[in-house]
Amino acid sequence: MQEALLTIKNLVKTFPIKGGILSKEIASVKAVSDVSLEIARGETLGLVGESGCGKSTLGKLILRLIEPTQGQIFFNGQDITHIKPEELRKLRRNMQIIFQDPYASLNPRMIVEDILMEPLQIHGLGKNKTEKRNRVFKLLDLVGLRRESISRYPHEFSGGQRQRICIARALAVEPDFIVCDEPVSALDVSIQAQIINLMQDLQKELSLTYLFIAHDLKVVEHISNRVAVMYLGKIVELTTSEKVYADPKHPYTKALLSAIPIPDPTYKKERVILRGDVPSPINPPSGCYFHPRCPIAKDNCSKDSPILRELTTPSNSHIASCHYA
Repeated sequence: MQEALLTIKNLVKTFPIKGGILSKEIASVKAVSDVSLEIARGETLGLVGESGCGKSTLGKLILRLIEPTQGQIFFNGQDITHIKPEELRKLRRNMQIIFQDPYASLNPRMIVEDILMEPLQIHGLGKNKTEKRNRVFKLLDLVGLRRESISRYPHEFSGGQRQRICIARALAVEPDFIVCDEPVSALDVSIQAQIINLMQDLQKELSLTYLFIAHDLKVVEHISNRVAVMYLGKIVELTTSEKVYADPKHPYTKALLSAIPIPDPTYKKERVILRGDVPSPINPPSGCYFHPRCPIAKDNCSKDSPILRELTTPSNSHIASCHYA
């Protein structure tokens, strides 16, 4: 594995639930539970799981958009877990995010020029307005938008074009690392392919590193080098993209993959039907969080929490948290 650009160790995020007249804390939700990951420079790590499992929260924790309850975050070898606001502001140049909804993440009262000029002004990039405008033109060229778009408002664009503007805004400060928080889930399938191809081209051209959050496993397969599967705030499996699709080990991963539709009516595959619903993170199950829904669960699964462990593979690059993987 190449040099790690980002390393997170034992990251935990707990949100308090308050109630009563005095708004006292009556319970808590552990949205992210003891997550450790490394992302190598230049790679794309796909993060998948059901809605509400903590994927977006993890992405925001990494960028310090929300503060972790416990754990450490290292970026480019520097511990950024508790750095001061002025240091964090400088770091923002190297770490950016593309949000899920291109309709909500752009200011409807700003034209494209102002949207793309704003990060340049905040970080002091460009000597004068002419140089900044030339940078904006280059950004539009990079993401495949016409230069005439500079004077238009977000509502004048389609969903795919808006997401291109969001990508251009993230690239404006020349970052090394981008959290892609379900960037294509709100788009039509044909547009999804265009945006994914654009992101791959940009990664090669600009040497970017991605954390790609999604719930569509086919999209993740196409863009990711490695895939981490998340369930109820925990990573349950982590391996290369090829291995997770060819030989999944965790029963939750197998269930997710079995739900992918195959566009061939003659092809038959075994469906893994999970019983029940996702447990509440306010009161998670004992032992393995997945055991109430697991088709292969045994008595010890409800008592002993499995740890992420390396499985016996030739390259030792496949880890999973299951007693029977």
